[in-house]
Amino acid sequence: MADELSLPAASTAPLASSEELNRTLAGPDAQKRWLFLLPVVFITYSLAYLDRANYGFGAAAGLAQTLHISGSQSALLGALFFLGYFLFQVPGVAFARRRSARVLVCIALISWGVLAALTGVIRNFWLLAADRMLLGVAESFILPAMLNLLTSWFTRAERSRTNTLLILGNPVTVLWMSVATGYLIRAVGWQMTFVLEGIPSVLWGVIWVMVVRDHPHEVHWLDKSTCNALEDQLNREQWMLPKIGSFAEALKHPSVALLNVQYFFWSIGVYGFVLWLPTVIQKGAAKGIAITGLLSAVPYLFAIVLMLLVAYFSDRSFRRKRFIWPFLVISGAALFGSFMMAGVSFWWAYMFLIVAGGTMYAPYGPFFAIVPEIMPRNVAGEVTALVNSCGALGGFAGTYLVGVLEAKTGNGRAGFLAMSISLVISGIIIYALNTASRDTLSTMPPGLQEAQH
Repeated sequence: MADELSLPAASTAPLASSEELNRTLAGPDAQKRWLFLLPVVFITYSLAYLDRANYGFGAAAGLAQTLHISGSQSALLGALFFLGYFLFQVPGVAFARRRSARVLVCIALISWGVLAALTGVIRNFWLLAADRMLLGVAESFILPAMLNLLTSWFTRAERSRTNTLLILGNPVTVLWMSVATGYLIRAVGWQMTFVLEGIPSVLWGVIWVMVVRDHPHEVHWLDKSTCNALEDQLNREQWMLPKIGSFAEALKHPSVALLNVQYFFWSIGVYGFVLWLPTVIQKGAAKGIAITGLLSAVPYLFAIVLMLLVAYFSDRSFRRKRFIWPFLVISGAALFGSFMMAGVSFWWAYMFLIVAGGTMYAPYGPFFAIVPEIMPRNVAGEVTALVNSCGALGGFAGTYLVGVLEAKTGNGRAGFLAMSISLVISGIIIYALNTASRDTLSTMPPGLQEAQH
C-alpha cells in the first residue's frame, strides 16, 4: 500500500526563474511572515482553547454541585459546545474566503470572550446550556478561517509547520492553563475563573484586527518582489490540483468522506481526553485540584515536542500519511493500557496517559496540510471546515459519552476504552486514505520541485 496521497498530473505551463523564486522565498524579507503573523494566530487559537478547555476544570472543581445539576447534565453542558461548533463552520469559512477572515475572527474573539465569561455568571441550567452552545458557534469560525488564511501566506513546503504552530495553541494553552487554572480556582472559585479567563479574548480582538491582514500585498512590511514571488509560487502549486467548480462537487471526492469519518473518530478521543482528564486524575490521585492541574499538564508538554518534530519531518519529506496514522494507533493502544492499569496502579495508568496525550496531538500539522494538497483554493476552505465540523461532532459524542459513562460507572475507565477504540479506527482510516502508486513530489514540474526546496 502506497504511503502518500495522489495528486493530479502537473501542468505543462512554463515556470520562469524557479531558482530566483526559491531565493526570494528563503530570504529575510519572506521570513518576516513567520515573525509577524504566526505569533498572532498562535495566541488567537490559544485564547480560543483556553475558553473551551477550562470547562473541564470547572466540572472537576464542583460546577455540578454548585448549580445542583446531575452528572449527565454536566456532561451535556460540556458536549453542547461541540454541537454549536458543528453547525456554523462551513458558512463561516465561506464568508472568510469570499470577504475577510480577519474581520470574522475579530467578531468571534469578542463574542466568545463575552460568552465564556458568562459561563461563570449564569446560574440557570438551560441558560447556561444556551451560552455553551453559542460559545461553540463563536469559536467554530476560528480554526478553519485561520487555516484558510495561512494558505494565502505560506507555501506547501511550509504548510505542516505553519499549521502546527497555529494548533500548538491547543496543547500549550492546556499546559499553562492546567497549572494556572488549578490555582486560580482555589483562590477565587470556578465562577470568577471563567470571568477572568474570558476577558483577554475581548481585548485581543482589537489587537487582531489592527495587526492581521488577509493577503500579503495588504501589509507594509513585505516588499513587492516578495509578495509577487509568494503569489507566483502559490499559483504554481494550484496547477497540481484538480479543477473543482463548487463545494457540492468537492463533496463527491472520495477522500473528503474518509477524512470526515476519520476526524470524527479522532476527535472522540481528543476532546473526551481534554475535558475529562482533570476529573479522572483528581479521583485517582486524591491530591486536590492544584495538583490535578500539574499532573494534567505533562501529556501536553510531550505533545508539544512531538508536534514540532512531526511537522518538521513531514514538510522536509513532503509526506503526510506516514506522520499521522502510526501516532493515532499508538495513542489508542496507550489509552487501552491506561484502561487496563487503572484498577492496578494509578501511576502506571498515568504514564500511559502521557504517551496517549502526546501521540494523539502529534499529527495535527500534516493532517491539516492534506486538504489544500488535494483541493483547489476555491473549495479547500469549505472542505477543511466540513472536516473540522465532523471533528466537532466527534467531540460532542466523545464528551457526552465519556461523561455519561463516568457518571454511570463512577470512574473513567469505560470512557477511556471507548476513546482507545476510536483512535485506532481513525488511524486505520487515514492509512487506507487515497492510496497511490507514486510519490507526490514526483508528479511536480521540475521547476516547482526546485522551488519547493
